[in-house]
Amino acid sequence: MASLSSSTPNWLAWARKIQAISQIGLTYAEIQYDRDRYEQLAELAAEIVAVYSGGDAAAIRQSINVQPGYVTPKVDVRGACFRDGKVLLVREKADGKWCLPGGWADVGDVPSESAAREVREEAGYDCQPRKLIGVFDANRDVPGETLEFGHGYKLVFLCDLTGGDGVHDHEILEVGFFGAGEIPSLSTARTDPRVLAECFAHAHDAARKTFFD
Repeated sequence: MASLSSSTPNWLAWARKIQAISQIGLTYAEIQYDRDRYEQLAELAAEIVAVYSGGDAAAIRQSINVQPGYVTPKVDVRGACFRDGKVLLVREKADGKWCLPGGWADVGDVPSESAAREVREEAGYDCQPRKLIGVFDANRDVPGETLEFGHGYKLVFLCDLTGGDGVHDHEILEVGFFGAGEIPSLSTARTDPRVLAECFAHAHDAARKTFFD
């Protein structure tokens, strides 16, 4: 049974699990009889999502089948940089909301270096990762209206600013530093409040242990 969060609809968690079983089965099954049954599970998962989300089952099936092979979570890396007790956030053009700079890790990148690159590219600041704040289940607190089918882990690094001028890339509307009591509207699929709270806790306590789900 999948572990369900309070904000993830049961039907979505179940559909994810069914699709994962189907894709793993199709990866290893050699007998056509078994492959046919796993294909039926994939169709069932897409139909469940279509019924509850109002989407098209064929389009959903195509979108969730883009990564062949064993189903495993993707990795999202983020950098938490502080200045005068305030955290660096970027406002995404995609939804107009704020988050820690970061994104999906690239193949071949060291995780900490990937986080530093994301901070530089998105926020225009150079930084040096100092410690791992935490490893978070990215699906745990995703809002119900954000119907992300895949599963992700989020690695968040505490970073020291070393330079830069805040000149951001084209996907970012603006950048800014915010105190704990002045956080703007968050893009919660990218940075939810519990992640940000852990970032402030680590910034205030250098000896705080790494968090993990």
